[in-house]
Amino acid sequence: MPDPEQERINQAAHLFKKSKFAVAFTGAGISVPSGIPDFRSPGGLWSKYDPLLVASAQALDNNPEQVWNFLLETSSLLDKAKPNPAHLSLAELEKQGRLQGVITQNIDNLHQKGGSRVVVEYHGNFQRFYCRECYREVPLSDIRQAEPSSVPLLCRECKGLVRPDVVFFGESIPQSAHARSLNLVQAADLILIAGTSGEVAPANTLPDKVKRNQGRIIEINLGRTAYTQISDIRFDGPVEEVLPKLADMILT
Repeated sequence: MPDPEQERINQAAHLFKKSKFAVAFTGAGISVPSGIPDFRSPGGLWSKYDPLLVASAQALDNNPEQVWNFLLETSSLLDKAKPNPAHLSLAELEKQGRLQGVITQNIDNLHQKGGSRVVVEYHGNFQRFYCRECYREVPLSDIRQAEPSSVPLLCRECKGLVRPDVVFFGESIPQSAHARSLNLVQAADLILIAGTSGEVAPANTLPDKVKRNQGRIIEINLGRTAYTQISDIRFDGPVEEVLPKLADMILT
């Protein structure tokens, strides 16, 4: 009896092999197997913290110590994470010329750690910190050495407040990230959606642009998402299991 999932993998691999310009679009679900819980899921950080009180520019102004306690906890969590088979598969697809880049909503740097080179970080990267007054970049070692008693962290040069290079709630997407993302999706004839339910705007509109340009959509997600109705081929399963199987088939 034919295996339905294997048939879909064969079909998805066929679309990839026909594609001239494939890109990936990833979210929190691809990093959950690496030990980073989805912030919005039960047990995630937003069940413990109010994001507007610890991850907004207004919070940084009004209660920097509370924000920085959250940042130290998040930094410790992300430092322990390692790329999983899904990250490694995307890196190998890029290396072999089958994938032109990754657009990620994640701030964990795991795509780069896994070997991906063309990565557009739509919401920034938690491995980068800078002074919001003089814009001096702050070494990551300073963040890792910081203790709760020493926060909020201040710039060594101008004593301005240090912050992560991520998009806080209420802030706009950096123009460079938005422009690079648009360049990729407008050129794409296929987009692989992995680990994102499509709830966060404006990033969630990117796959629609590929679809409107007659591109194809392959989706790997657990449960129904905003993309269920527009995906050409959909896998309802763990991305760390499905994506390596798909990559192996594409590269054979």
